[in-house]
Amino acid sequence: MREAGKRGRRWGAMMVLMVGATMAGGCISVQAPEKPIVIELNINIKQEVAYKLSSDATKTIETNRDVF
Repeated sequence: MREAGKRGRRWGAMMVLMVGATMAGGCISVQAPEKPIVIELNINIKQEVAYKLSSDATKTIETNRDVF
């Protein structure tokens, strides 16, 4: 008889914990925001091109200015 009483108390304690956990789970809610999320990106991209002409190319350009 004592075993049955212990089992009943354990069962009752488990039920109380399960009901409590179920009720606590309803406290958390996730909702989408009413306003859309806006991400502003200000990006500046600058590119510099560095070039070096060999002395032969420089002389060719100077002698044939009408071509270039």
